[in-house]
Amino acid sequence: MENANQTVSVTEFILLGLSAHPKLEKTFFVLILLMYLVILLGNGILILVTALDSRLHTPMYFFLGNLSFLDICYTTSSVPLILDSFLTPRKTVSFSACVVQMFLSFAMGATECVLLGMMAFDRYVAICNPLRYPVVMSKAAYVPMAAGSWAAGSAASMVQTSLAMRLPFCGNIINHFTCEILAVLKLACADISTNVISMGVTNVIFLGVPVLFIFVSYIFILATILRIPSAEGRRKAFSTCSAHLVVVVVFYGTILFMYGKPKSRDPLGADKQDISDKLTSLFYGVVTPMLNPIIYSLRNKDVKAAVRNLVSQKCFTQ
Repeated sequence: MENANQTVSVTEFILLGLSAHPKLEKTFFVLILLMYLVILLGNGILILVTALDSRLHTPMYFFLGNLSFLDICYTTSSVPLILDSFLTPRKTVSFSACVVQMFLSFAMGATECVLLGMMAFDRYVAICNPLRYPVVMSKAAYVPMAAGSWAAGSAASMVQTSLAMRLPFCGNIINHFTCEILAVLKLACADISTNVISMGVTNVIFLGVPVLFIFVSYIFILATILRIPSAEGRRKAFSTCSAHLVVVVVFYGTILFMYGKPKSRDPLGADKQDISDKLTSLFYGVVTPMLNPIIYSLRNKDVKAAVRNLVSQKCFTQ
């Protein structure tokens, strides 16, 4: 590192993680490893059944397969580094590796926001305009919608990462498990107000707009369901979007709690709050992707039937 006007040329970052709590590190290594295996298994099975079962070749399950693949990519971009930091005494990550991980993490997060919005639109058309559903949600429409979600997430991440990496840094310690944009910005020596405003605009476009779109879609969905005369009809209509709604609540609820909760003013509770922040970040990065396939499997008869058919066919073949 070279000193220049109280700034340094950073070549690597130190990830503190839970280094101050070595006993917790061993426990969380086993816990995170098990959750990561569940993520790979659960989302892998969803991808497999949506690809192999012809009854699931519909827009809703096409989006679900994309969501499962997204969760695998997101956790794979960070979990191996987290596990490695629990085992190695020197918890460092190179500057280039941090940039790559930062790009992938935000790209996957932004893509999921847009993809959940596309899934909400799919449910809106299915419930509010069922007769036009085959025309509106044709393959020529839902495939570009999914591809556009990935492209939008990558574009948002490219903007965010480039804004963060243009700043000079005056430190190399990140008090998080992984390289996050907000954590890296805290190391900047220069005025970051312009960068924060630019990132705020990007967040509104790629994070705020999808959640607003989802909210409006579900207002129309709820209004349509309430107009259904029979209770059984209302129950069936709501069951087609309940799993997606639960995933949206878990995903956005965790984000709002992680970035919107007030900071503690009690200096004696700073250490507890620090652990709480790290565990919340961990929940967002590991637990949420693990819950998604479980939610869709428990709330969807078609998925459960496809899994049973896949297992029975394999057993019969053997």
